[in-house]
Amino acid sequence: MRKVARVVLLDPDDRILLLHGHEPDDPADDWWFTPGGGLEGEETREEAALRELAEETGITKVQLGPVLWRRMCSFPFAGRRWDQDEWYYLARTDQTATEAVALTELERRSVVEARWWTCEELTRAHETVYPTRLAELLRRLLDEGPPARPEFLDTEIV
Repeated sequence: MRKVARVVLLDPDDRILLLHGHEPDDPADDWWFTPGGGLEGEETREEAALRELAEETGITKVQLGPVLWRRMCSFPFAGRRWDQDEWYYLARTDQTATEAVALTELERRSVVEARWWTCEELTRAHETVYPTRLAELLRRLLDEGPPARPEFLDTEIV
């Protein structure tokens, strides 16, 4: 089980930053997802969240908040199955310009762009977004604030 830290990054206008990715050999098989990735060595999930965010977006000026959600997922990608235990951290930033500065070889082949989304745009989106209830979860976060304890999302197996 791969331990993963993800970031629900919000800007001053409450837009969320998502990355657009696809299967490396099939750009038509695409989706949007939050920045983040697997822990390396002895780093904590918080350290991994900040490192991954910096590598994938170039954004380093963030206030990392609490864990919002936890999710178990399993999916095929790049010729193998990935089984992940994902923790989603809330973070805020004023830094909205993005630049991928340290992508892995696999990420360079599969991550296309970063985009800031309003909650309304996300609600109307026809694209695939992970986690699948992100628009609903974001709306509740913006309306009610972070949960007192991390919410366990439904397991997603693709």
